[in-house]
Amino acid sequence: MSWIKSKRRGMLALVLAVALGAALGLAATSPAQAATARNGVCESGEFCLYYNSDTEGSVSDFSGSISNYGASQPSCYEFKGPGSGQGQCVKNNAASAWNRTGRYVTVFYNSGYKGAIDNFSPGSSANLRAYLKNDNAGHRIGASGNAGDNLEYGLYHSSSAHITAYFDGYVSTSGRHEGIDIARGIGDSVYSLLSGTVTRKTEGSRGSGGLSTLAVYNSNLNRTIVYLHLNPSNGISVGEHISRGEKIGVQDWRGVSSSGASHTHFEMRTGRQTAAAVSVGDYTLSNPTPTNFWIARGYNPCCRFS
Repeated sequence: MSWIKSKRRGMLALVLAVALGAALGLAATSPAQAATARNGVCESGEFCLYYNSDTEGSVSDFSGSISNYGASQPSCYEFKGPGSGQGQCVKNNAASAWNRTGRYVTVFYNSGYKGAIDNFSPGSSANLRAYLKNDNAGHRIGASGNAGDNLEYGLYHSSSAHITAYFDGYVSTSGRHEGIDIARGIGDSVYSLLSGTVTRKTEGSRGSGGLSTLAVYNSNLNRTIVYLHLNPSNGISVGEHISRGEKIGVQDWRGVSSSGASHTHFEMRTGRQTAAAVSVGDYTLSNPTPTNFWIARGYNPCCRFS
């Protein structure tokens, strides 16, 4: 009898082992729930760059952000899928993209998440815009897939606003752009991106010689956000506390050469500041690259076009 019980236990263990092995085998052969990074296939959850326009040619698939694709083999990120361009470096060679992540993705002209930008909303695919086609250095996957978290929405509370120049994003102006420019329309409300204490308020006047400035210092972050060209709200004064999302003025062209170029410039500066850094004609960047800072605050570093 003990022999029979022992044999039954052995048979039961064998059946369980076979069942477990079958389950493991099924799991191994079932479609993956998560994308397999860098396998040359554009899968769900990935951001993919293509060598040719219209998402044709060899593909390079990414599951995360890349600050610098690298310029040469063997250290660069390369196109891995079959087709034209396979094996070539992605940097300065991409023509189109497909965003299969659930978040906004921003493509940058310069490495280090700066320079002129293009953006891809969740699920979108398109050719890179002319100024970035074959001139791409990196990409950053944003904070969320919610358009309400985009920088232009945070500044204007409107999806019709758009970024006209990103950090270090001059394409036809001399110097290094120290902030981010966003435009909607003259007289449209502008809102504070962070809370803090006002360290400066200069109203200025319309035209290139009348720069307006509103500086707001956040002591917890030890950062000052400086807003330029707007018409600051009358009720704001130096020493006053400003809340995130509070209206701080309206778009204007105070310190801008023409009304057609009206926009709001804002920049993140380290420490307690009262003025913006010099941009036009200055080739030294004084401010740190703000991309990761804004993502950490819940904002997407986009969108070049709404």
